[in-house]
Amino acid sequence: MTKVFVPTLDHLKKAYAVTSQATQITPLLESRFLAEQTGAARVFVKPESLQWAGSFKVRGAYWRLKQLSQEEAKRGVVAYSSGNFAQGLAAAGQALGIPVTIVMPIDAPAAKRDATAGYGAKVVLTDHGDRAREEVAAERARQIAGEENLTLLHPFDDPEIVAGQAGTGLEALEQLAAKGVSADLLFCSIGGGGLIGGVALAFHYLSPKTAIYGVEPEGFNGMGTSIDHGTIETMPLGGKSICDGLMARKPGEAPFAAMSQAGMRGITVNDASVRRAMKTAFERLKLVLEPSGAASLAALLHGGVDVAGKTVLVVATGGNVSFNDFMKHTADA
Repeated sequence: MTKVFVPTLDHLKKAYAVTSQATQITPLLESRFLAEQTGAARVFVKPESLQWAGSFKVRGAYWRLKQLSQEEAKRGVVAYSSGNFAQGLAAAGQALGIPVTIVMPIDAPAAKRDATAGYGAKVVLTDHGDRAREEVAAERARQIAGEENLTLLHPFDDPEIVAGQAGTGLEALEQLAAKGVSADLLFCSIGGGGLIGGVALAFHYLSPKTAIYGVEPEGFNGMGTSIDHGTIETMPLGGKSICDGLMARKPGEAPFAAMSQAGMRGITVNDASVRRAMKTAFERLKLVLEPSGAASLAALLHGGVDVAGKTVLVVATGGNVSFNDFMKHTADA
């Protein structure tokens, strides 16, 4: 892994200058309905579900691949992922002509496995049994890296990944400024912390008054617990959540370092609130969000945070969900 450091504002801007040439500018949607429902002055939603490959992950993946040497790029890379980083890295690798191997847990959503292969990546599945699925997949990825002389990439615990994901925050800041507003509060979901690490740094540098709320599923609040205690902590095995992309048992060192500098308030959401948020996003915003992508909206709607009179930004992180799963979740809402 790249040595842990907290990227500077100049570093974030350099990464965004590169990635913005290869990724979508996702819109900033204002919702009067959400403002009325919550008492907020204004609510804006940044739908990274509309990003290339269906989530924010391609931003960090593309930037990280651009850091490879010519020889490393020629040999290729290997990483482990439950889904969205897999697709983002595969798509970025395809665009840059870099071979990509992805190790995925066997219980990763079929739609994400198929999409990853569709971007040209070699997909290797692991059966984790009663072990932590990320640990088993990571172990296999390390093995493949050694056997095939590939560069091993971490899906979130890499300061260059954090720097690349920060483009979501820099882009949102530009869009808010164009509307003549700034955010009082920001809701962003957390898996391992790569996205919120970058987004929080962008706001820390350019909009320090914005309060950052990191959203995690119940039982998987590793970042919130770690920030509260001042050290990285690991959540116990056995938890379950429909938010398959937010089930990391502990945050990465690089995101934790970023969040320790930027500051964050942790909040948890349950599956029922996430399902309701998915339904609301579809009915009111015309957005298809996967459970992990709707968690931040669930926190706004059902997390008990007082947003009265405030301007709120919600980062909706992804929309990689099968039609059948989407229908099931929203029918159960």
